[in-house]
Amino acid sequence: MKVDSAHRLILGIETSCDETSAALLRGEDQLLAHVILSQDVHRVYGGVVPELAAREHLRVMDRVLDEVLREAGLSLDAVDAVAVTAGPGLIGALLVGVTWGKALAFARGIPLVAVHHLEAHLFAPSLEDPEARPPFVALLVSGGHTLLLWVPEWGEYHLVGETRDDAAGEAFDKVARLMDLPYPGGPEIQRVAREGDPTRHPFPRPMLRGNAVPGDADYRDFSFSGLKTAVAQRVAELSEAGRLPEERPHVAAAFQEAVVDVLVAKTLRVVEETGCSRVLVGGGVSANRPLREAFRTALASRKGGRLFLGSPRISLDNGAMVARAGAFRLDRDGPSPLEVTADASMPFPGLLRPGHQRSGTGRVRRAARAEGNASSVPVPPL
Repeated sequence: MKVDSAHRLILGIETSCDETSAALLRGEDQLLAHVILSQDVHRVYGGVVPELAAREHLRVMDRVLDEVLREAGLSLDAVDAVAVTAGPGLIGALLVGVTWGKALAFARGIPLVAVHHLEAHLFAPSLEDPEARPPFVALLVSGGHTLLLWVPEWGEYHLVGETRDDAAGEAFDKVARLMDLPYPGGPEIQRVAREGDPTRHPFPRPMLRGNAVPGDADYRDFSFSGLKTAVAQRVAELSEAGRLPEERPHVAAAFQEAVVDVLVAKTLRVVEETGCSRVLVGGGVSANRPLREAFRTALASRKGGRLFLGSPRISLDNGAMVARAGAFRLDRDGPSPLEVTADASMPFPGLLRPGHQRSGTGRVRRAARAEGNASSVPVPPL
């Protein structure tokens, strides 16, 4: 019997990296249960070891799913569909979740939805804020990705900027290792930086020229490898002088401020181009407190300025966002075939690269005007 989308119960499964997570979502916004189990084993190695991640997912998957059902007070009989992250991510880790989801869908004769990890991060803030819906400018920042998107409507994602080398989260992890801080690097750098003075070690703001104009190739793109190199050189100098322990908070603060400045400034460039002051920030790095504060400050003075951020729990990799994205894809595209498999480089559904534009954006422009956001919200001339 077909269940209407408002009452449909979707089980979301996330195993793309080093979090084993599952959630039960009723409709689009009734989160009945949510469990996230992070893997501490990788701290010993200073980064995620793919084989260990896959083994740990396999070891704990049944327990995580049992706990979600127990928390919701339901059995598998109540589940109407399964949504699972199919990519991108670590292939071994992805396969654990996808295989489990496919087996459940097949055994119970219910729909399976293969979800793209980054699209799930876009939907995450909407689980806590019903206003977190397009149109908006989106910044997705995580350990593996740094993307700037113009999102006129769900399912239509215009890529307007991306990293040319390291992702922002990757840069945090690498710099943390340089300074002998534990993994994951982002929370550790934020913690140490609280006691630091960012002006003690001024670092460059990569690809953030003051004279840049929209037609420049680097106007919206990111690059963090040069910043990482600058930090590495400074750390080496301080280590040789025996001053790294006392200067570590200041180096951390300076690095963090440089990353935040670049992320906010690049996003605001797209805000100016689109005329849309609604900004959504997703991905693990969006849990960074200085980044959140910088965005709030930057948007506070803008007409129609709105910032959409998930709580730290929803910002990290989790099953709830997978269930929410799965609900959208199930309604829009229908179930995925059971032949679907994990794809470490899974294409972003609905992603339009520069030079491509879909028709039908008039409705989106009218919606933006109704929000009091801008006189018009054109797709950037990419």
